[in-house]
Amino acid sequence: MSRYRGPRFKKIRRLRALPGLINLFKYSKIKKENKNIPFRKKKKEYRIRLEEKQRLRFHYGLTERQLVRYMHIAGKSKGSTGQVLLQLLEMRLDNIVFRLNMASTIPGARQLVNHRHILVNGHIVDIPSYRCKPRDIITTKNNERFFNMIKKPYMVTHLSISKNYKAKNFQGRVIKIIDRSEVFLGINEFLVVEYYSRQI
Repeated sequence: MSRYRGPRFKKIRRLRALPGLINLFKYSKIKKENKNIPFRKKKKEYRIRLEEKQRLRFHYGLTERQLVRYMHIAGKSKGSTGQVLLQLLEMRLDNIVFRLNMASTIPGARQLVNHRHILVNGHIVDIPSYRCKPRDIITTKNNERFFNMIKKPYMVTHLSISKNYKAKNFQGRVIKIIDRSEVFLGINEFLVVEYYSRQI
């Protein structure tokens, strides 16, 4: 199955707010609207798990095959499978660029990476799924062009950004692996693990 490229708001109305698909202003507006929408009827357990999996997939912009591969990696790793899965997805380069506020959405961040604007440790990386590690330094190929667009990262402790106003230069840095409490998407990862435990 290929990556979804259809209307984003269609998915957001069905799966509730997905902050990676739209900018924060629209996200907060939709979040308020969703609070006023009453639940129609009790959902079946399978549908609840499926929707959690779909939310995870559409938020990070993954194909089904990619998400299954991440599930296999998380299942073989030490620790909670759900937490490791979220950490793997959060440490993707396109998501790091988004969380550093270099792009307003994850698809926008993926485009920057694909178009070879992003450097990791001084080398161009054009693979959105590249897994960032602690002490990695994220910059852009043309720092002056992006300098005024870069703001503070979204309230996280695993990332930092420093700006040199004289040289019009900035550096994003990965400090550590993200903690579960700082994952931007409100999701129950255990439902995703349960969904795949019956599918794989």
